[in-house]
Amino acid sequence: MEFSKIISVAGKPGLFQAISQTKSGFIVESLIDKKRFPIPSTNNVSLLENIAIYTYEEEIPLLVVFKSMYEKSEGKEAISHKESGNKLTEYFSEVLPDYDEERVYTSNIKKVIQWYNLLVNSGLDFSTIEASQENAEEV
Repeated sequence: MEFSKIISVAGKPGLFQAISQTKSGFIVESLIDKKRFPIPSTNNVSLLENIAIYTYEEEIPLLVVFKSMYEKSEGKEAISHKESGNKLTEYFSEVLPDYDEERVYTSNIKKVIQWYNLLVNSGLDFSTIEASQENAEEV
């Protein structure tokens, strides 16, 4: 599984791996249940490698945040995304101490932790992934 092919689809739970491109969209495979299905080009799709988290200094690519979580949890799952908002923000501030608390909401933190746990359960090894040098989309 390549990190550069992992996408989030607006309105659909979980993450997906882009398998191929069609005339009218993508064929994706769910990381949750491994089912494949088409996603039309009218859906809002985001590559995880293009997402970044606001800090007070700059935007940090999501991959960097995931790697920090991977190191903190020693390659295992992080805390549950269903924990209280206070526990989620406390955990996230340990992973990314200077994140912008005014622009990064608890719902964003919840989604990042949920995605991380899903990727770890799918067998993605963050210690072997290199970040691309492209611009990132802010969260």
